[in-house]
Amino acid sequence: MAQQTDTVQPGIIKGESRSKSQAAKKLRSIIINYDLYLLLLPTLAYFIIFHYVPMYGLQIAFQNFNPIKGYSGSPWVGFDNFTRFFESYQFGTIIKNTIGISVYELLVAFPAPILLALMINQLTSERFKKVVQTVTYAPHFISTVVVVGIVSLLLSPKTGAVNTFLGMFGIKPIFFMGEAAWFKSVFVFSGVWQSVGWGTIIYLAALTAVNPDLHEAAVVDGATKLQRVLHIDVPSIMPTVIIMLIMNMGHMMSVGFEKVYLMQNSLNVDASETIQTYVYKAGLVQAQYSYASAIGLFNTVINFILLITVNKIAKSLKQTSLW
Repeated sequence: MAQQTDTVQPGIIKGESRSKSQAAKKLRSIIINYDLYLLLLPTLAYFIIFHYVPMYGLQIAFQNFNPIKGYSGSPWVGFDNFTRFFESYQFGTIIKNTIGISVYELLVAFPAPILLALMINQLTSERFKKVVQTVTYAPHFISTVVVVGIVSLLLSPKTGAVNTFLGMFGIKPIFFMGEAAWFKSVFVFSGVWQSVGWGTIIYLAALTAVNPDLHEAAVVDGATKLQRVLHIDVPSIMPTVIIMLIMNMGHMMSVGFEKVYLMQNSLNVDASETIQTYVYKAGLVQAQYSYASAIGLFNTVINFILLITVNKIAKSLKQTSLW
């Protein structure tokens, strides 16, 4: 027994000394590069304070939360808040509207920056290219409130430019902002106008990595511009497209609150009531904190499942994935 102890002890001591030396190296590296860690500190603090610490409050989704009693004094109700939402008469309409707008955006708004980036990349005049980029980027910096105001003015049934143009062809004025059938189209296409230019930045950056020799060889072989775009540019940016698609799927059920709420009115509420607007009304307007938290947690779980699923599919198809 004494011999076994003597033979094992040096190994343990050697392992401990190795781990201590590695820890010392890491500490020395942190001290040397302290300025980089200080630069990272505000970002870490932001995520910890505003994203991770509030997760403690998710427990109220399983409680009948009372602000006076607090977390510890509020009674636990299990999944009653979730059941109440699933059995609500508005559940079907809310889910249908949220998924409908999300799929509409995915089909229209997601490919738009890709197509614009491919077209800008084919421009030969640098001055004209800069003009196009500036014009398409500019709407991104306009406030959502202002965008909704502009859309309302343009689509006004009395003085709007769109209805004035339609009237020239004998078409009766359409109340775009008041008809439920038009809500999704107005929402999605106004969003495309606002964000399509900004979305091209990442794809234009990816296109700059394309080897010019490939295009020169294709020109020598007699390939047209369209063929070069389809067989050189598109495959080159496909990994970026897949990553952006996975990230978009990660918040597919999160349509957004501000713009939907600003465009919503009593006439189009049947098509504009989404999970985000419903959570706002239930949680802040009606002070049903536990009920609203349960709906928000349900929405987050669905987004998480979609993210994991799409990433796994991309990985199984031997495509680029997040992890």
